[in-house]
Amino acid sequence: MRYYLYPFPTDMRKGFYTLSGLVSDHMKQSVRSGDVFVFINRSCTSMKALHMETGGLVIYYLKLEEGSFTLPFFDKNEQVHPFSWQNLMLMVQGLDPGKYKQKKRWKG
Repeated sequence: MRYYLYPFPTDMRKGFYTLSGLVSDHMKQSVRSGDVFVFINRSCTSMKALHMETGGLVIYYLKLEEGSFTLPFFDKNEQVHPFSWQNLMLMVQGLDPGKYKQKKRWKG
């Protein structure tokens, strides 16, 4: 799977249809691709991930009780920011991806 971060603050009241609209209209991607589209609110305390599964669309929603997510660096002119599962997990766990260096690994 590929992961894409929407680089603008998102209203967390948005549901399936409006998030799908952001994916197609602003990110120029297809929600049916099976990729995961991640949205974060202005204060970086809530995250929604939109994903098309076999049975239909799924939204995963994470709201932090305290603290905030550290966003990766991206160009402000980008409409979509591709990033990895590992970077998503670092964000969710509250770790700064800029402080960690990925070691060399064989990729088959």
